[in-house]
Parts: sequence; C-alpha cells; structure tokens
Amino acid sequence: MHFSFSILQLLFFIKIVLSLHDYFLHPDSENSNCMEELKHPIREAERYLQNARQLLSEKAGKDGDYYSDRKYVKLAGHAAWCGVLVALDGALGVKTKLKRRQRPEFKDYQEAVNKMDSKMNRPLLNSYETLHKVLGYDGNLNCTIVQSGLKEAQYIIDWANKHYQN
Repeated sequence: MHFSFSILQLLFFIKIVLSLHDYFLHPDSENSNCMEELKHPIREAERYLQNARQLLSEKAGKDGDYYSDRKYVKLAGHAAWCGVLVALDGALGVKTKLKRRQRPEFKDYQEAVNKMDSKMNRPLLNSYETLHKVLGYDGNLNCTIVQSGLKEAQYIIDWANKHYQN
C-alpha cells in the first residue's frame, strides 16, 4: 500500500487531529465554544456573510461606485454564496437527503425551498445569479450589484433562521 501526501496535507491533517484531541479531552474549555458555534448553521452562514463584507471593505478598494480589485469581489461573492448554502442546508437539510458522497446541485436547493415556501424561489434564484455567477465568476465591480447580492443573501439567511430547528 502506497500513500502520497504533501507536507501541507500532512500538517493540516495533524492540526485537525490535535484540535479534535483537545476538544474531546477538554470539552469544557474554550475549544468547545468554538466547536459549538460551528455546529449552528445560521451562525456559520452569518460568519460567511460577515467575511464577504470584510473582504469588500478591507481588500476590494472602493473607488466611487465601483470596487477596484476584481479578485476580492469574486472571493466575497463566493463567500456570501457559501453562507446562503450553509443556511439552507441547516434549515432544509438538503445534504441529508442525498446519497453518500453526492454533491447537492442548485436544483436540489430550489426543490427544497419550493416545498417549504414557493415565494422564496425568486430570492434564491437572484442570489444564485448575483452571488455565484455575477460576483463569484465574473467579479462584477459595480457596488450597487454587490450590495444587492449581499442584501439578498441576508434575506435568505434570515428566512432560513426562521425555519431552522435545532
């Protein structure tokens, strides 16, 4: 049996093992708060959205009505879209309905949202188009479009929060 790992992969694996080791040995320490926070999908989604806002404000460089660095607009769009997906996964359990190792597709989220609240299909589609495609892929620099996408993401996360059951 032959295994091929890079040094970075090995170090990352060791870091994960050590953090899990600390978590299980010291469940009352500050590590447990961190792990508990990550288990709550709505808080995690809010964190993604906050990271997107932070990327835009600190790195994207605003010049009038446009951002100046496409790279950070793309990263922010991707982060915000991931936040939407995390919130929807928490509220709708999209990933739990799939086969093992199967990746969810956008239509899986659309179907799940439609079953719960068909009025949310338009915001979901807008969010997908704006955050994932226009920002995440194209890196559109227009501040109005970026802010509209972030507002839509917040709307979906708030909706998911109302439907999330611990």
